[in-house]
Amino acid sequence: MKATRRTQQRYDHRLRQLVQSTGNVDLARQYGVPASTARGWLQKSAVDVVTLDVLNQETVQLQNEVLQLRKRLTRLITLLRLIVTALKISEFSMDRMRIPEGKKKQRLLNAIDKSRIHFSLRAVLRVISLSNSRYKAWQNGDPCCLDDQTTCPRKIPQQLTPQEVSTIRDMVTSYEYRHVPTGTLARLAQRLGKVFVSATTWYRLVREHKWRRGRQPVYPAKPKTGIRATRATEIWHVDMTLIRLLDVSRAYLHAVIDNFSRRILAWQVRESFHPAVTAQLLLNASRNVDTQANVVVDRGVENFNKAVDQVVETKLLKRLLAQTDIRFSNSFIESWWRVLKHQWLYLNHLDSVTNVQKLVSFYVEQHNQYLPHSAFDAQTPDEMYFGTGAEIPKQLEEDRVAARTARRPFPSIRLRSINTLAD
Repeated sequence: MKATRRTQQRYDHRLRQLVQSTGNVDLARQYGVPASTARGWLQKSAVDVVTLDVLNQETVQLQNEVLQLRKRLTRLITLLRLIVTALKISEFSMDRMRIPEGKKKQRLLNAIDKSRIHFSLRAVLRVISLSNSRYKAWQNGDPCCLDDQTTCPRKIPQQLTPQEVSTIRDMVTSYEYRHVPTGTLARLAQRLGKVFVSATTWYRLVREHKWRRGRQPVYPAKPKTGIRATRATEIWHVDMTLIRLLDVSRAYLHAVIDNFSRRILAWQVRESFHPAVTAQLLLNASRNVDTQANVVVDRGVENFNKAVDQVVETKLLKRLLAQTDIRFSNSFIESWWRVLKHQWLYLNHLDSVTNVQKLVSFYVEQHNQYLPHSAFDAQTPDEMYFGTGAEIPKQLEEDRVAARTARRPFPSIRLRSINTLAD
């Protein structure tokens, strides 16, 4: 039930006493009291009301005591906030402390019991960072159930002590050991005689407590956005990748991709490595190209040989070495290798080079002609390369608007009913 915010009406107690003594409800109704309220007064017994004179000396003294108590309460609340803040900053925790004396445990239990008059047990334990299981063990009075009691047999021999956890945290977050990997740091701690714990436990503690290593990289980061062309045939990427077959043999896949449209311009699969394949692919890709294209390559021997040098000398192409002639890498074509392998080739049995050729031919056709690209507003690489898909984004937006309108039939039905009522 929803709670109401209406303020309850209060009436003078003398009027209530008058109605109860006379039994006349009309006396109250003359002063605006509802009849139901006045009848309710008749059903209740009379209540003695004690009135105090404001000018009475005892009343003034009582008010002074109230003011003093309020001031004291404010000071206590401020002091409590200071203590709680200091405990949080110092990372105080009862779970990390060992209290072997039974008297001290009993004093803490008595203090917790007294505080439960005003607070819940969960709130009190959270303030002092004491686990509920440890509190129950102390309350039951069985000393062998305490984790910090060294004279008792340990129930979990492999459990780390708070001191060991603190040592691991100090070494992980230390600036002195920032150059040491976490796994090596676990072995180094054993050599130094500090903590004898496996590297797996170190990784688990780092993950659970979200400790951060003292490593602030200052080396300039690589550009996250690769090189981008402004038109088709401006920048190409060429590369070669290996595909392992089921009989442990290899197939060599060469390809040329256009940077602007992501279109595969030429490709070839070979049973063995031939450096001259790159030159043949570049010639095939540049047959219908009028302008000079920049070809980004890596340092592979398939890109720097006599055949490729002859193609470059014809001025049809300009060869750019990644990370040397330009600061960008040749990851554009390498990204396409990853998509080709994991999205298609590895889903089939690669038992022969002929089968690989068929699979690559199918995927290149799908990639160029049918698969829309998110970077081109759902245009295909062929549409971007030949400039035939300019109307696709607009048409798709109109179709999306029409689809959203078709999903909401209720406004139109409501509007029709309103028009019917108006007629």
